[in-house]
Amino acid sequence: MDVKNAFLHGDLSEEVYMHPPPGYHSPHKVCKLRRALYGLKQAPRAWFAKFSSTLAQFGFISSLHDSALFICHTDRGIVLFLLYVDDMIITGDDASGISDLQQYLSQHFEMKDLGLLSYFLGLEVSLNFEGYYLSQAKYASDLLSQVGIIDHKIVSTTLELNCKLTPLDGTPLSDPTVYRQLVGSLVHLTVTRPDISYVVHLVSQLYPLPACLIFSIVLGILRYIKGTLFHGLHFLANSPLVLSGYSMIFDWLVIRRIAALQSGYCFFLGDSLISWRSKKQKRLLPALAKNQLLATMVINRQLLWMKQTLEDYKCSFESVPIFCDNISAINIAQNPIHHNRTKHIEIRHHFLRDCVSKRKIEISFVPSQDQLADIFTKPLFSETFASIRARLDIMHI
Repeated sequence: MDVKNAFLHGDLSEEVYMHPPPGYHSPHKVCKLRRALYGLKQAPRAWFAKFSSTLAQFGFISSLHDSALFICHTDRGIVLFLLYVDDMIITGDDASGISDLQQYLSQHFEMKDLGLLSYFLGLEVSLNFEGYYLSQAKYASDLLSQVGIIDHKIVSTTLELNCKLTPLDGTPLSDPTVYRQLVGSLVHLTVTRPDISYVVHLVSQLYPLPACLIFSIVLGILRYIKGTLFHGLHFLANSPLVLSGYSMIFDWLVIRRIAALQSGYCFFLGDSLISWRSKKQKRLLPALAKNQLLATMVINRQLLWMKQTLEDYKCSFESVPIFCDNISAINIAQNPIHHNRTKHIEIRHHFLRDCVSKRKIEISFVPSQDQLADIFTKPLFSETFASIRARLDIMHI
């Protein structure tokens, strides 16, 4: 659903005055606003307060873990309401509750019913008997048209295996504006394309002073997208409600010629990929196992947030497995005997060990060839890249 003129519904709690509009001939008077106007900095906050209070009167409560999510539990089931400015998604297993909510909102606001979810904030949603598909094919196609890539040349991976990127190599771009626009557009494309997360994260770090070599990498990403234009995420309808994750960290020496570590993780709900990240690790420790421990601790925070959010949907999980291919890091997290070897690690990072002891998470070993988080940490052979992409359920739609 969509609200017409959303910001005009917000009630102002502060005193705000404005000059009379053009055509109102009264030079000695000003207008005192009773409601928000578009362009007013208080308008988004005032609209959200107005709309959330209206939902609260219907029986919705705001999620403690996502302020844009509203939940209503009824005797017949649950109704979920997700708000983004003036666009909203309503779902749940209580059909009559959804219908009552639509009528209720139409009484308070001028609403537009857009029907079944098919397009939302640039995301294309399709449904069949197997489940849901999420893609950004139109967004990607518009991006390719904007750049002017009309030939048939495509590539099978996003980055060559032994490619090293530094801002000191190559001729700096005379005008980096186009580069920055493309990188910003690619960041939005990673919402449904986890397979390009690593290389987009890499070129984003060279944002201030890009060189011609780096720009050629960006063009390579676009040629990969051209060959996989209709790829997207697949969410299976009958997937079991089992939460699991993969953690990976990898050494690399590419940015500003300083040693750094690239970490990555991904989470599955059943067979469906629901969360992922590729990130440069800020803090470095002498041993790779201890860096893996710190990276897994960051993943643990994301895991706990997801568990709490899913509990709002009445989905509970006891012990969630996190798969890691570093045996030393697993031993440090599970065995308190290793305390003497980790005294230099801050106490807050031992939160992971506490979660393991309380059986909130379970860190398990996975062979390197089955480590799905590899795709978020380093370049891969084209065959390995395609294999992991398929196991992440990134497929042609």
